[in-house]
Amino acid sequence: AISKQEDPDMYLRVVERRPDGIVVRGAKAHQTGICNSHEVLVMPTMAMKPDEKDYAVSFSVPTNTDGIIMILGRQSCDTRKSEEGADIDVGNYNFGGVEALVIFDDVFVPNDRIFLNGETEFAGMLVERFAGYHRQSYGGCKTGVGDVLIGATALAADYNGTSKVSHIKDKLIEMTHLNETLYACGIACSAEGHKTESGNYIVDLLLANVCKQNVTRFPYEIVRLAEDIAGGLMVTMPAEKDFRDPITGPYLEKYLKGVASVTTENRMRILRLIENLALGTAAVGYRTESMHGAGSPQAQRIMIARQSNIAHKKALAKVIARIKE
Repeated sequence: AISKQEDPDMYLRVVERRPDGIVVRGAKAHQTGICNSHEVLVMPTMAMKPDEKDYAVSFSVPTNTDGIIMILGRQSCDTRKSEEGADIDVGNYNFGGVEALVIFDDVFVPNDRIFLNGETEFAGMLVERFAGYHRQSYGGCKTGVGDVLIGATALAADYNGTSKVSHIKDKLIEMTHLNETLYACGIACSAEGHKTESGNYIVDLLLANVCKQNVTRFPYEIVRLAEDIAGGLMVTMPAEKDFRDPITGPYLEKYLKGVASVTTENRMRILRLIENLALGTAAVGYRTESMHGAGSPQAQRIMIARQSNIAHKKALAKVIARIKE
């Protein structure tokens, strides 16, 4: 139980209640994009028992509030990307999102910033509904990343001179099939949503969790096919500074060239982009975030079990089989 843990701060909790607000202590791990955010929104991570009211807390405060500390996470190949003048090695030049461990060192939260304060009976519902929205969104955001990765992979095939090979074409078709299936799940759970009493719309939670469950699987195959088509040079390519060097540069220009009509630099650029998308961080990359973002696979399976309504499905089968009990 949360309340029985050795270190009570391992889940964010209320340590003091005042007439004008609360004081909280704890941390939130691997928060994507938090350093670029004006506000931090805190929620519980699971259902709570009545004796865990200090952990049943939700609020929003500015990220520059006293007591909030952010410690940046490391990224794949981040030292190479941070070199002065880096361009090609950055991979995705237009986006540089990072994650951070966000620490709340006795942070004061005013009453008008508190959404949940000890009401343990609502913690589970809040988590389930938030997770539903987040898992719905993966049908869109991961599909967008997939579109770019498919396009980059198709360009790599062009630059490698293999785009007309039948098995390359078939692998690109398979990548598209998997990617559009993810998109279809995102559309489905949105279209099947319903209006709540407050006037807000809630997604179909079963389909949202099915969407995210697929996201924990399909991107791995999409990335595998991208790496297959791109070739090993994607991860063995020398650094950009070697390409710019007056001595080593001409050798790389000569020996790393693909088709004659494409510059070596452009071939290097597309391979670095594929590397960035396939192996990069959660904010930029694909695989690890697809697995753990918005909850790891078992979290969706728990929700699928709750939402699957097996009793109704049994009743349908009994009607068709003319079973009377």
